[in-house]
Amino acid sequence: MKTMERYQVENYPDIERIIQFDFVRATEGAALTVYRWLGRGEKEKADAAASDAIRGMFDLMDIRGEVVIGEGIKDKAPGIFKGEKLGRWTENAPLYDIAVDPIDGTTNVAKGSGSSLSVIAAASPEPGVECALLDIPCFYVMKLAYGPQVKNYIRSLGVDCLKLTSPVDELLPIIARGLRKRLTDLVVCVLDRPRHERLIKEIRSMGCALRLISDGDVTAAMLPSLPAGGIDVYIGIGGAPEAVLAAAAIKCLGGEIQIMVWPKDETERQFLIEQGWEDRLNQIFYTDDLARGGNIIFCATAITDCPGIPGVRFTDKYAITTSLLMRAKNRTIRKIETYHNLNYKTIRLRSEMGEKLVSTPKFNDVL
Repeated sequence: MKTMERYQVENYPDIERIIQFDFVRATEGAALTVYRWLGRGEKEKADAAASDAIRGMFDLMDIRGEVVIGEGIKDKAPGIFKGEKLGRWTENAPLYDIAVDPIDGTTNVAKGSGSSLSVIAAASPEPGVECALLDIPCFYVMKLAYGPQVKNYIRSLGVDCLKLTSPVDELLPIIARGLRKRLTDLVVCVLDRPRHERLIKEIRSMGCALRLISDGDVTAAMLPSLPAGGIDVYIGIGGAPEAVLAAAAIKCLGGEIQIMVWPKDETERQFLIEQGWEDRLNQIFYTDDLARGGNIIFCATAITDCPGIPGVRFTDKYAITTSLLMRAKNRTIRKIETYHNLNYKTIRLRSEMGEKLVSTPKFNDVL
């Protein structure tokens, strides 16, 4: 009798239903491994620990995964990098483009503060699509992210009236109308950076509520699209890899993100031209340009508390994690609270080629 391969497409027409929870296990493992680095000022070591746990879980997964968007390049930190092969790569295993940020908010972890996540997006390219997640050869991009209600409002007008390149005093009133809010009730989120000094002044002068964040703009960009996310719009300049990760989440939520490359200097501008991006330097990319097709999975596990997503917690018996799991195909949002029994819970680490019990916090750990 012929042995049936585990993941033949004809036998599993919707493989994401089965494999999506393995992606969550990867981010859960990263969050649990990183916990002991909270507040210790060692963001590189925390990033390395998260990457080790994610690689370890992928070593058990029967997929052919290629990292098309990694992290760690901007600050030369350890990380999971573009071109890495993840998964077991058996002959009939499904193929995935993978975008990963082992820690979105490494500085927050180093400081022991909130809003840090472990994030993975995976997309199985549809026929005719070379790469489902757009690799942007630039450190930073301009971003504008808003939720489904605003997106539908713009569509109902039948005009392209909301563009990233428009002045903020034109953008925000349109978003407020789409949400049926007064401008003074609009909640705008911006990364707290010197480059945003003028933007922050303009938002404040309009009377909007402003939420400044120090790090973690994947979370910030997806919040306008989450039910009860607490943020109406995210705007500003942030990381390019984080933009694509956010786009994968926003695709699953039905919202919208617009981006444009933002070369930080003339050297990077010339690099983009050499990479064939000269005609795209002024192009606005939308969610569907960044995350293509419907075969997209997004998952994230909170390391420290994020809006609506509690961070890792410990009791005398359990480690408790909270994760989001979403699929673009059906736009289901799963919020998964998992109780990991500390007497039995192990995490597979690539560095040890095996399982390791979860480290429990000591009294002198930063909680």
